[in-house]
Amino acid sequence: MNRRPGLSARLKLTISYVGFLLIAGALLLAVVWAFLLRYVPDTTHYGPGGFSPSRTDLTRAFTPAAITAMLLLLVFGSLGGWVLAGRMLSPLQQIADAARRAAKGSLSHRIRMRGPRDEFRELADVFDTMLQQLESHVAQQRRFAANASHELRTPLAISRTLLDVARNDPSRDNGELIERLHTVNTRAIDLTEALLLLSRGETGSFSRGPVDLSLVAEEAAETLLPLAEHRQISLTVTGEKAPTVGSPELILRMVTNLVQNAIVHNLPTGGTVRVHTESRYDAGVLNVENTGPSLPPELVPTLTEPFQRGTERARTDEHAGVGLGLAIVHSVVRAHYGTLTLTPRPEGGLLVMVRLPKTPHASLSSGASKWLAGDPVPAPE
Repeated sequence: MNRRPGLSARLKLTISYVGFLLIAGALLLAVVWAFLLRYVPDTTHYGPGGFSPSRTDLTRAFTPAAITAMLLLLVFGSLGGWVLAGRMLSPLQQIADAARRAAKGSLSHRIRMRGPRDEFRELADVFDTMLQQLESHVAQQRRFAANASHELRTPLAISRTLLDVARNDPSRDNGELIERLHTVNTRAIDLTEALLLLSRGETGSFSRGPVDLSLVAEEAAETLLPLAEHRQISLTVTGEKAPTVGSPELILRMVTNLVQNAIVHNLPTGGTVRVHTESRYDAGVLNVENTGPSLPPELVPTLTEPFQRGTERARTDEHAGVGLGLAIVHSVVRAHYGTLTLTPRPEGGLLVMVRLPKTPHASLSSGASKWLAGDPVPAPE
């Protein structure tokens, strides 16, 4: 933005300081005149006691001294005000330098201002925190964009290869080609829809309304019951009403992803998935627990990263997914100011607990604040 040139803050403070000193000096001289010289007679007396100056004599003697004092105040105020203003505004200069570097794309710089806490140092600390979060989010977005482009490139490359093969071999069975293209394109569409949903959750661009987690859990379980029966997985939903506030569509997708993951990443046969809802004083709680292979604790924090598939959770069948299931869950929970906890079960499998506040824009706990800042999923103790 182009702005007309103006006085610097340092010069303004200096002028203010000089003006204050001059006004204070003028008031002091006025007090001397009003309460001292005005009571001196305007006639000169010569008597036995010696010479007694008149008001005119005192004024003539006092005026040059007063003018000299005012000039000294002007010089001292200008020099002292310039130095003091520079020292006072030096923290702002550091913050401005850091802001310029950040505007040029360097987010790794930190001010780290020393000294006791005051307004400037509090501003510097807040700015450092903002830079840290921006750097974290930018790095996450770059990593996400790189992974997304890589994932999208794969089905497109496969489609091009299949079309090249069909063009070079006209006698090839078109039915098989169409089926394979359909599978590849379906995966690309699913990935694109998942990316859009994830972006929607990250930006928080959705309307909010009352939602009952227990009803959402029943709807998700009913939808996924055929998949559970096909895999011979026992799926049960228990609990009570768990009211919250948010987007019904996003919360349904979140619960569906959790239940589908619990079914897919389970034992080959005979496993169980238990969904439980409950209401607490400040939040609705959803627990999704499943049997399955053991998960090492160090793998848990990576499960909500986009396109990160742990070895124990990777699937090669028709429900391999696009690697965004728990990433979408994480995004939706954060967009609703909630908390997400993943805990490996000692006997194998995973316990997922989601807490969503009952009121919109509820006061964030320390845990929720960490989620909004983009901290990783807490590992179990």
